[in-house]
Amino acid sequence: MELALPSTLMRHGLRSGADWIASEPAEVQTEFLEALSEGELVALPFLFDFWALPHQVPPEGNWKTWVILGGRGAGKTRAGSEWVRTKVEGSGPLDVGSASRVALVGETIDQVREVMVFGDSGIIACSPPDRVPVWEAGRKRLVWPNGAIAQAFSAHDPEGLRGPQFDAAWVDELAKWRNAQETWDMLQFGLRLGEHPQQCVTTTPRNVAVLKDLLKRESTVQTSAPTEANRAYLADSFLEEVRVRYEGTQLGRQELDGVLLDEPEGALWSRKAIDAGRLKKAPELDRIVVAVDPPVTGHSGSDECGIVVVGANTSGAVKDWRAVVLDDASVRAVSPDGWARVAIAAMESWGADKLVAEVNQGGDLVQSVIRQVDPLVPYKAVRASRGKIARAEPVAALYEQGRVQHLTGLDTLEDQMCAMSQQGFQGSGSPDRVDALVWALTELIEEPSAKWRRPQFRSL
Repeated sequence: MELALPSTLMRHGLRSGADWIASEPAEVQTEFLEALSEGELVALPFLFDFWALPHQVPPEGNWKTWVILGGRGAGKTRAGSEWVRTKVEGSGPLDVGSASRVALVGETIDQVREVMVFGDSGIIACSPPDRVPVWEAGRKRLVWPNGAIAQAFSAHDPEGLRGPQFDAAWVDELAKWRNAQETWDMLQFGLRLGEHPQQCVTTTPRNVAVLKDLLKRESTVQTSAPTEANRAYLADSFLEEVRVRYEGTQLGRQELDGVLLDEPEGALWSRKAIDAGRLKKAPELDRIVVAVDPPVTGHSGSDECGIVVVGANTSGAVKDWRAVVLDDASVRAVSPDGWARVAIAAMESWGADKLVAEVNQGGDLVQSVIRQVDPLVPYKAVRASRGKIARAEPVAALYEQGRVQHLTGLDTLEDQMCAMSQQGFQGSGSPDRVDALVWALTELIEEPSAKWRRPQFRSL
């Protein structure tokens, strides 16, 4: 059975045609299928280039490692199985491919066998009838009709990788291995056959050193996708249930969005602490302020303009003081007039009683820009006399005391917060969102009852 991309698909310029054909009217779908030969119809279910989602397609280039980060059910296993097929299969059932000695490495041998080999999206399920490999249980290996062999290895036994050599490898769930670094190192010593040995890593991201180091390497390429990317093959009830239960949490971003959540040593904030104070709805609040950390310029290379909305219940005893981070309206690459309008719109949307803006860099220009948009806006200029970390520490202490909570949907702000450490900001760019957050909470701490209101004028 010929598995070259059918000429009909090529004429449409398709790399992933499933979405295209599914969105077309019934008559177009019928015309497409009737134009295929009998051999093309038989081959179509096994042409992964046609069905693959973007994150399941190997990137171009001379890479050594392809890392696929994805949420649960995002199609990582299918991508890994199909990549192995592209390496070991030739044009015909007995033709050799570019690889003939493959390592299949999972957390345990049982998981290699049940997920990577015999799973619903495993290698055997994805293989055409005339080139299905045979599992030799006693030798823990797959053997293809063309002679290619894939051996199974467990991360529980790194020494098992000492001795064998390979020209390709598929590594599944690297981030959850107990002996991840040792097993990974042993695999690298064995990946030495052929002109350009390659490996595919499919994993849900976790904050582990071996994965972070791998992603930093110049020879590594990466694709990623959330669980919803593969929703056509997932139960609607599953998606609805997990989103309701885990959306906006650290676990949800990791296991559903496929995001690698990195917290440096000595981080001022932890995702666990932020999650512990998560709210889905804002309570009644005595005060609401909008804080702005404006950029020096407003072009494509500028830092972001941090714009954060925070409210608080400030009445009663000090021990009852509580704040809620309501919104992150930060913007990038806009003119001063642009960010000023966004900030004032946030004030109006949330009913804020004051706009607080840092003026270290812009001076009187910041106030001038804001007044041009709204001459009567209650406004306070603040100047930084201490470094970012020194200003942030008292605010971080409020989180440790459980006095600050977050609404959902503040992922980018929280990423910046968790990249703030005693050694400085460990993320990319400038922590403008965190700066705005710190100014807002500082205002609420220092002047808990200073509600400024827009002047009211009576008509004559």
